[in-house]
Amino acid sequence: MNERFSAVLLEQTDGKTRASIATIGIDDLPEGDVLVAVDWSTLNYKDGLAITGAAKVVRSFPFVPGIDFAGRVVRSSSSEFAEGDEVLLTGFGVGEHHWGGLSRYARVKSEWLVKVPGGMNGRQAMAIGTAGFTAMLSVMALEDQGVTPDKGEILVTGAAGGVGSVSIPLLAKRGFQVVASTGRASLADYLTALGASRIVDRGEFAAKGKAPLDSAHWAGAIDTVGGETLANLLKSMQYLGVVAACGLAGGSGLPATVFPFILRGVRLIGIDSVYCPMEVRKRAWRRLAEDLDYGLLDSMVSEIALEDVPDRAADFLEGSVRGRLVVRVAG
Repeated sequence: MNERFSAVLLEQTDGKTRASIATIGIDDLPEGDVLVAVDWSTLNYKDGLAITGAAKVVRSFPFVPGIDFAGRVVRSSSSEFAEGDEVLLTGFGVGEHHWGGLSRYARVKSEWLVKVPGGMNGRQAMAIGTAGFTAMLSVMALEDQGVTPDKGEILVTGAAGGVGSVSIPLLAKRGFQVVASTGRASLADYLTALGASRIVDRGEFAAKGKAPLDSAHWAGAIDTVGGETLANLLKSMQYLGVVAACGLAGGSGLPATVFPFILRGVRLIGIDSVYCPMEVRKRAWRRLAEDLDYGLLDSMVSEIALEDVPDRAADFLEGSVRGRLVVRVAG
């Protein structure tokens, strides 16, 4: 198989990362026991960092980025997958340490792949992608910690981003009263349509006084921002409230005290989507196939071509992406 095909290729010169659309071959791909014809991929915040070079997500060059993809198996030496299987991949260091999905073909390890759930197609899988998968893991974490709709409102920070946009309808379907925190007031109608009961300005969770606790309000929260937002959110959780922390768009530091934990029993649950165990991973994808309204999913999706990726990656750093950005890789 000597086919040549297009891929986003990252190269580095004088410490600066440059992204372009290049033509590569199957022999250029890294080792793996399954070859996939990629039909769809997506752009996430981490992809934006990698493609622009704003953070050292990628450390070896040349490199094909893309932490997500969906497509069809075209060659496999694994007993788990056969030619023609519809598969998806998120995480496992693909797009960071192993060449990723922003390419017409990808060669990966079979233990990283999940079969696309019944009733879902590849485009929908990538409309969900790592962001939606992370949202589902966050919802499951709240549920596993005993958070139920009768206990009070659930806050979603960075609500207009990918994780937030998927979290809102997932929570709303379960009967939770969801409050969306955003700095983009113009997106209030969009967030309400997804299922948010009300909108709050993200400034409410910006730097506050030094008091170790605020009024107890939130029964649970999904935080995609980190930094001062997470620290101030912890101060305002109810007794035994739960925060699922899954992002750092607002910073990686946590200028907090232990008081929310030792005086209110607040629980801070970390969400990792990259190396999530396969049994949990499959459970999350089954839940997504069952719980997510595909009509709502489509309303949060913008579609671009592979050729558009180098120019659109910087949008994530500017905070101008609404919902999910799906990449059409196959033609």
